[in-house]
Amino acid sequence: MEGTKRVIALGFFDGVHIGHSALMERVLRIAKERGLTPSVLTFDAHPMSMVTGKAIPLINSPEDRAGLIRRIFGIEDVIFIHFDELTMQMPWDEFVDHLVREWDAMHLVVGHDFRFGYRGEGTPEKLTAKCAELGLGCDVIPAVIYDGVISSSTYIRRLISEGAMEKANEYLGHPHVLTDMVRSGHRLGRTLGTPTINMIFAPGVLIPAFGVYATRVVLENGAVYAGVTNVGTRPTVADTASVTAETYILDYSGNLYGHQVRIEFLKHMRGEIKFSDVDHLKDQINRDADGVRAYFREKELVTAK
Repeated sequence: MEGTKRVIALGFFDGVHIGHSALMERVLRIAKERGLTPSVLTFDAHPMSMVTGKAIPLINSPEDRAGLIRRIFGIEDVIFIHFDELTMQMPWDEFVDHLVREWDAMHLVVGHDFRFGYRGEGTPEKLTAKCAELGLGCDVIPAVIYDGVISSSTYIRRLISEGAMEKANEYLGHPHVLTDMVRSGHRLGRTLGTPTINMIFAPGVLIPAFGVYATRVVLENGAVYAGVTNVGTRPTVADTASVTAETYILDYSGNLYGHQVRIEFLKHMRGEIKFSDVDHLKDQINRDADGVRAYFREKELVTAK
């Protein structure tokens, strides 16, 4: 979109939570008022991982992050900048100049705690002054507080890692998602009458607490189904440390190998269990399916017919 005049939300936006929503909504409003293209500029890797040398587990892969921004807010122009040593050492004011020169920025929107540039020397206050100097618009969005807690990616990561998925989703403002290409598995579920699809978490992405979740399964064609998803190492049938998300899609028949599927985590139903044999496992899967059906009825969630 070369030559496009943009209003740009700046940030990492891990999880695309309700605090980030305030930035997106401001971007959309300004874009409409000024006739600009609504855009989001983010990084492929978390800046603090490179700055501190300690990996920060991400709520979403970059692909899921972009997917959430596009799907929820309709902002198609999601720009990823590769965060490397050169980016990390760029002075904050040069970064602003770069946005104007390379991305035709006309208005910038940031959160109250946004830091950028070398050693994080760029602050919302400095950005506001720099934008005024360059004739750009600039909005700084205050913290969003929900249930007495500031919505933050750090807090949401903790909730997800503890399995508190319903509460995490309240702070996200949408279900936590995992999108992946369906992979070949052991096909044990098919012999048990509960065929499953197997997905994995991208490297660096936070793995939710092990156990069984009520999930909503969205296929490439947009069809939506209820699902029973086990996150873990499948201790009853596999002797491995490999973690997968294995989903039994209720009321679905078909071959999804090689197709992209989105799993939306709704509720942690129980912890992961190692059963004495596959018959006990089959019985529990059927009980889990009944529990998920009851959950969908209670919440009046719609699935494909």
